[in-house]
Amino acid sequence: MGQLKRMRPGWLERTLAGLAWVARQRGQNEAVAAHLATGIDGETAAFSYLRRKGYTVAARRWSSGDVPGDIDLIAWKGTMLCFVEVKTRTARDASPAEIAIDSHKRNTLRRLARRYVSQLTLETAPSARFDVVSVYLVPGEEREFQHFEGAFSWSEREDYERN
Repeated sequence: MGQLKRMRPGWLERTLAGLAWVARQRGQNEAVAAHLATGIDGETAAFSYLRRKGYTVAARRWSSGDVPGDIDLIAWKGTMLCFVEVKTRTARDASPAEIAIDSHKRNTLRRLARRYVSQLTLETAPSARFDVVSVYLVPGEEREFQHFEGAFSWSEREDYERN
């Protein structure tokens, strides 16, 4: 039973990758810009990566409907609620992928996270953090992941004081 449970995320990842390949072959993804397709592939890879690490993913590309933007992944690690921003790159540039999360993006993620927590039907708000997963999908190389747990906090002031 334990081996079956460990095999499941790998099987799911291969199945999703296979379905994406079939869709590309049939021309279903032609309407999606190349950079958006790369981002979606990275989010799918990050989803599988987090599941392998024991996270329970509650939502993918969550949006509130009235607040602009979305949260790539929302997951639980035990009792910790994690709001995950995924950054995907197909090459290694001078600047790492996680640098692309500026103060505007952090504030958008904070607003969305507050909205998500307010919609939970829990008596008290759970402990929560903001993570960043950098995914490198470099052609000809194995996928690489860098996971920054608690990459930033609930306010810019806290981030400034922490650094």
